[in-house]
Amino acid sequence: MHKLFAAFTLIFTFLCSCAAFAESKSAILVVSFGTSMPEARKAIDNLVDSAKKEFPDYEVRLTFTSNIIRRKISKELNENISNPVEALAKLNDEGFTEVFIMPTHIIPGEEYDEIKNVYEAFKVLKGKYGFKKLKLGTPFMNSAKDCERMAEILIERFKTQIQNPDTAIVLMGHGTPEHFANSMYAQLQLALNQKLYGKFFLGTVEASPMIDDVVAELKRHPEIKNLVLSPLMIVAGDHANNDLAGEDDEESWLNILKSNGYENIKTYLVGLGEDKNIAGDFVKKIHALTE
Repeated sequence: MHKLFAAFTLIFTFLCSCAAFAESKSAILVVSFGTSMPEARKAIDNLVDSAKKEFPDYEVRLTFTSNIIRRKISKELNENISNPVEALAKLNDEGFTEVFIMPTHIIPGEEYDEIKNVYEAFKVLKGKYGFKKLKLGTPFMNSAKDCERMAEILIERFKTQIQNPDTAIVLMGHGTPEHFANSMYAQLQLALNQKLYGKFFLGTVEASPMIDDVVAELKRHPEIKNLVLSPLMIVAGDHANNDLAGEDDEESWLNILKSNGYENIKTYLVGLGEDKNIAGDFVKKIHALTE
């Protein structure tokens, strides 16, 4: 009798454990603007791979917010990448109960607002079409403290180049016009100036400061003769290769700086997503979500 009772107890415990396991399926959804350039894609893949390595018990998936890029990839590379709405709906349909959304964006601008809209829409869903737990992470530069950390990463990233007293780093961010998040670039510039004044000059493609502002600031430092151009973006995609370093584009930053007397210019067209410190911070942000 005791043996029979023990057997039933063991079976009951096993079934309860299976049920508990089945009720909890966790996923990390990495959200990127995206890129259609295969060479630039490895920066995004590095962040995804870092998440997979750090969280082996989680399903890690990638989604792009740019519909134009998604359609281009589908047409040219025959690869289908979901948008955030599709990705979350699929995770729900497959029985995932906990989803942690982690953006790869630099600032909490318009693109991040779109992600937040999707998150908030799914957050209010209850019952079988909702998630038991749904959390949204923050971009890399979401606060003054984040900007200080980014400054540390950039100083480490260019530690060899900035040892030369007549060399400065020119960084191109994307920018987001008429949005409070654009102020994060000014906050980053402040953090860089406090740590290494006159070594980093930051501008954006679509907002303020722009390349004319960068040139004006450079002129305040006549000791600077050599420049290194690099994107302040997760990927070194179209903006980096054309708007920043396009040799055939008269309006590229490279040619504008040359026209202003800077002849010794080098480019470092590597997305921040390939940086080990950025990947490390990305993983830390996910840990903060899942704890």
